[in-house]
Amino acid sequence: MDALIRAFVERGDLAHLALLLWALAASAGLWRALGELSRATRRIDDFVRELARFNARADDLP
Repeated sequence: MDALIRAFVERGDLAHLALLLWALAASAGLWRALGELSRATRRIDDFVRELARFNARADDLP
């Protein structure tokens, strides 16, 4: 890791390194947010399915 940082420093590409790190962090955050959104959607879908099942059973009661 030290050799990689030294190579960037010697060539004066610190801005590129910072941009790369920012892009990686932003991409990781986006993937995490999309995963959370997917899980939330699945939970809502499960809830609505159970609610429909409950309503179907309640309609069958005399």
